[in-house]
Amino acid sequence: MDRVVRSAGRRHALRTLAALAGATIPLARAKSVLALASDARPAGAGTRRITDLIGSNGWPGSAGDVQMWRAMGISWGRDSVGPGQPHGPGDAMRVDRTGFAFDSDLPSVLLRNDRNGIGSLLLLGYTPKWNASVPGDSNSAPVDEKAWTSYVDAVVRKYSAPPFNLRHFQIWNEAAGKLSGGLQQSTFWHGPDFDTDQKRAKPYERAMQDYVERIHIPAARIIRSYRAYVVYGGWPDQGGLGNFRKWLEYRSPVLKERMLDWVDYLDTHYLSVADLDPLYQQYVKNGPARGIWQTEIGNEYMKDPHYVARYFFDFAVWALGRNWDEPDKYLSMIYHWDGYEPFRLTHRGPPERTYNVSGQSLIVLRQTVSGSLAGFSKPLQFGSGASGTALLSGNDVVMQVRADPGWQTVFVPGLLPLSSRVTQVEVIDALTGASSARDDVALTWDDRLLKVRFKVPERVNGAGNNPPKHLAYVVIRRAA
Repeated sequence: MDRVVRSAGRRHALRTLAALAGATIPLARAKSVLALASDARPAGAGTRRITDLIGSNGWPGSAGDVQMWRAMGISWGRDSVGPGQPHGPGDAMRVDRTGFAFDSDLPSVLLRNDRNGIGSLLLLGYTPKWNASVPGDSNSAPVDEKAWTSYVDAVVRKYSAPPFNLRHFQIWNEAAGKLSGGLQQSTFWHGPDFDTDQKRAKPYERAMQDYVERIHIPAARIIRSYRAYVVYGGWPDQGGLGNFRKWLEYRSPVLKERMLDWVDYLDTHYLSVADLDPLYQQYVKNGPARGIWQTEIGNEYMKDPHYVARYFFDFAVWALGRNWDEPDKYLSMIYHWDGYEPFRLTHRGPPERTYNVSGQSLIVLRQTVSGSLAGFSKPLQFGSGASGTALLSGNDVVMQVRADPGWQTVFVPGLLPLSSRVTQVEVIDALTGASSARDDVALTWDDRLLKVRFKVPERVNGAGNNPPKHLAYVVIRRAA
């Protein structure tokens, strides 16, 4: 009898998914339900969740911090490793510290991360001042390349082995040449003619050739020799994607190799989700790269209270349509998760750490999009005052909507009607998590056309935007 009851429940769930997809299929074809309900997920792809995409710069520093990371859905951290040989080549090689001033114990941080399901990305950099080609400048190319490779080998040898078992290492940070914003040399990669006075600085003409030959490929060889993955060093947004592609494909006449062939994860900083698509199409869809990361997003963009929630929802929709067949294929890391500015995810305190608006919006996103993800293939048709995108989270259809105040409507053609006994609709404020009043939202079907009518409050949660908009989730779910 128990087997019969469970089988009937399974058939009911399959019919519900089929209806959400607009599919009329017999139970014998149950394996195709997910594909019909969504943009097909690759065979063997496994469960994908919104938390797979969310990382942050820095580490959680305590059990309380870990709980806050978990609440916000942050599953990866990124920070430095060193200090290497800070005073000279005779120093013992030290790679047990982390943080901006190397003031925290790295092994204990990594073990705590691992116990709590947080991935760790170690940033390999920079040059000790005694070895700097620009005197006293740790962001400049090294004079002695062997000191650089010795440091990389010490880090990867130690942390790719038990008990740490790290698999991802990032080479340098934002190495580039002249930037579109006016800087003659990239902030973290200096060479001849650098000057802190921008009026006197001149371009570093061999910036990328030197980076490829002296920094990237030597480090990448070491990383791969330990069967670990190479994360590119965060191409800056002001470097230009065309320039990024040029140097990825640059073949060194000295090493006779392309940088691209020594990159596993492309990495950019502060780009929109749409900007990532050319990189996917050219380098990830059919290889050779394994995936695309952004190891810095946010910062002052988070002054827009909608930024974080919109970015990660758009990122999820984008990834679901682009062969998200490994959990770490796509990742973006917020800069920064704590601080004193009101736009950071949390306020550091004192007296104690608290969530800012952007951090609270991540909590709402994680709670609302909590199930296994799949793409939603049906088109959304909004009235003139609203726009949005959708995905499937478990059995729920979740739409993220930006809308003007007043009554708004979204239509989804091609869906079979579900019984009101098994369907409910909810509108959730994307910043606070508050649900709208029952009378402010209604769901109806007209033949195969789903219609959701919902009321947007006069006081929108994006009042500082131009024009002001409200950000919310319209969730259609099976009632308990």
